[in-house]
Amino acid sequence: MLTRVLFALVLMCGLATAACAEDTKVLALGVTDHEVTQEEAEKGATLPVPRFNTPAIAYVLAADLKKGDTVEVALFNEDTSLLHNTQTLGEDQAKLLLQAGKRGVPAGGWLEGSYSARVTVTRDGKTLIEQSSKPVPFE
Repeated sequence: MLTRVLFALVLMCGLATAACAEDTKVLALGVTDHEVTQEEAEKGATLPVPRFNTPAIAYVLAADLKKGDTVEVALFNEDTSLLHNTQTLGEDQAKLLLQAGKRGVPAGGWLEGSYSARVTVTRDGKTLIEQSSKPVPFE
């Protein structure tokens, strides 16, 4: 009898944890040539791709985050992380827009290659979400 009760308790706790992780989601993720407003990200419209001589900003709009969650967004060229921004939440948040990038242009322009945004959301030391945007070349 005790074994059944413990099994049921473990099963319920596991389902509750999975339900919490499923609630957290990425609404928008990408790379563009300007700082994004929350309204732009919520619309889901295709934003302009940076060029070799424009700013480049990686952005993420995440939803249903909990106190203590850590969200990190990074701008990558191929597999090289160029710039990143991390925020740990002090309270539950319905939506969070986080950006990482450069408002200016590096001397000589951006290097050749495909650029992407990558987001990682962790809760209690465990990765809930790890996602990358579609890579885009800068012309």
